[in-house]
Amino acid sequence: MRHQPAPHHSPARRTLLLLLALVLPLPLLVLCGLLPAGPSTPEAAIAPTGAAAPLPSAEADAAADVNADDGGRSWPLAGRPAVLRGWEPPAGPYGPGHRGVDLAAGPGARVLAAAGGRVSFAGRVAGRGVLAIEVAGSGSPPLRTTYEPVRALVEEGARVRAGQPVGVLEEGPFHCAEGCLHWGLRRGDAYLDPLSLLPPALLRRGPSRLLPVFGVPEPEPDAVRVSRSHRAGPSRRRCPR
Repeated sequence: MRHQPAPHHSPARRTLLLLLALVLPLPLLVLCGLLPAGPSTPEAAIAPTGAAAPLPSAEADAAADVNADDGGRSWPLAGRPAVLRGWEPPAGPYGPGHRGVDLAAGPGARVLAAAGGRVSFAGRVAGRGVLAIEVAGSGSPPLRTTYEPVRALVEEGARVRAGQPVGVLEEGPFHCAEGCLHWGLRRGDAYLDPLSLLPPALLRRGPSRLLPVFGVPEPEPDAVRVSRSHRAGPSRRRCPR
């Protein structure tokens, strides 16, 4: 068997092969650079794409607090009670003032929860029935609404909603000359205006009505009647011939 000599390549052919060897890998390198990098950790590789990151504990607690309050608000008496005396903040911790509002009501009136929450106290203080409710989702320390003199219909620890009957107004003693409900609002040791708990829609009064003006006589019935000669209709007069 005769030995075949190796094929002889011209210099031009060798140059062409060298250029092809250098140029062909470039598209592959560019394509690899455009592809996204894979997950750097095993946990990221197995995490589902639609999974939401868990909330930190503080944020989760805050979200639970907000969800606990349905946002409902109510006057502590049925309808739109008259405010006999408003909130008068004292100049100092022990100064004179009126730490709440007095709402007109008689003994036996139903007392309603102004906001949903938990009953924190139901008992007697200085011979007067007092009811206190911590407002749900109101922060720390929580807002606390108070009602007196009230015979409680709920027990301590009970959960109530806004507008739910929670007590009955007692015979007294009252904060005002006549029967009234003393409604208070506190955050810790600080007294606040209870009316600030209500939305503007509940603070507005009902639609206004036009009242008669005293001293101005009402028109006579005959004055508003239309005379026969001025009534609308075809004329019966005949045209001259």
